[in-house]
Amino acid sequence: MSLASPGQIAIAVITVITTLIGAIFILGKWNKHLGESLEMPTRTPVSQQELVDTPTAVVENIETAPGSAAVLVPTATLAPTTAQPVCGGPPLMYILGVGADSDDPEYLYGLADVIRIVRVDFVTPKVSVLTLPRDLWVELPDIKEQFADKVPYVKLNQAYFYGGPGMGYYEGPGGGPGLLARTIAHNYDLYVDHYGAVNMLAFTRIVDALGGIDIYLDQDWDGRPVDEKTIDLGYFTAGQHHMSGAEALRFSRIRKKYSEVTRTDNQTLVICAIKDKLTEPEVIGTIPDMIKALMGTIQTDLTPAQISQLTCLLPKLGGDNLQFVRFPDEMMVQSRVYDPHLQNETFIWDIPIDYIRQYLKDFENDAIPFEAGEGMTCP
Repeated sequence: MSLASPGQIAIAVITVITTLIGAIFILGKWNKHLGESLEMPTRTPVSQQELVDTPTAVVENIETAPGSAAVLVPTATLAPTTAQPVCGGPPLMYILGVGADSDDPEYLYGLADVIRIVRVDFVTPKVSVLTLPRDLWVELPDIKEQFADKVPYVKLNQAYFYGGPGMGYYEGPGGGPGLLARTIAHNYDLYVDHYGAVNMLAFTRIVDALGGIDIYLDQDWDGRPVDEKTIDLGYFTAGQHHMSGAEALRFSRIRKKYSEVTRTDNQTLVICAIKDKLTEPEVIGTIPDMIKALMGTIQTDLTPAQISQLTCLLPKLGGDNLQFVRFPDEMMVQSRVYDPHLQNETFIWDIPIDYIRQYLKDFENDAIPFEAGEGMTCP
């Protein structure tokens, strides 16, 4: 059983990163992409009028047989709008956020232990962040023909690994982020426009450059070892905490005595605390330190102009127009499959692919009721 990765919180939401990259752009420190272009196939936009007639898939909390998946039922629809985008952005932008399992300042690859899709709506404006479970079992597309039989199916987080330079499995555009984006599109029909990926050092360095973050915990969190294979993540008591980068990282990794779901929610608390700190006027003086913290730990195909648009949007976010959603608990069914490459059984989340596709389509249409998506907003 693998340990929770230190990189799992690093890129949980792209708004944090874009703020800092925006500062780099403003100060004239960056005038080119920090990563390869995705070169994804052109998406066919869904018009607002089409959304009016699109049913929404919601997980209905009904009794099912043990181990069976949840049921999706249609609910409300969206209304058309004539509003115009703000900040000079497009109506919609989808960004793949990746947190790489690596602590090497010069190495951004490894497993994608955090995978989040960021839906940026410049019209409303609103940002929605959806967590994709890393242990989904997916078909791996676009790899070299000689490897197609060797790794036909992998965990979702492994797609990023196999796309990395030097691995020899994939030669398409975008490297690790490119193969991960194509894997998501191939399996779930969701196409992203851009990506941002960092390794775990970026997180601790950013938090420390901010002078730490402030988080209120409504319960105790026990990250002490459960056996000789787990590491000591500490014990966090209920109440107000001022956390350094290392402390925030340890808190974000706590899972063993709880669940993957609770860890995702705790990561969101940390993200919100970072966002709050970034919007404080006194943080401006820390921008040079944050620039140094990011150099060598981030890759993205966002242009300076797009970064400027996202940075402009950040102060407009808060409350209900910055939301974090994940798959409802009822969809999360544990299982194990045989991995022919590793030649052993491995843990996966066994969710019917049609359910995932419908849920992601509803996410694209901003049609997931907040409660149905186990939603969170920043405090």
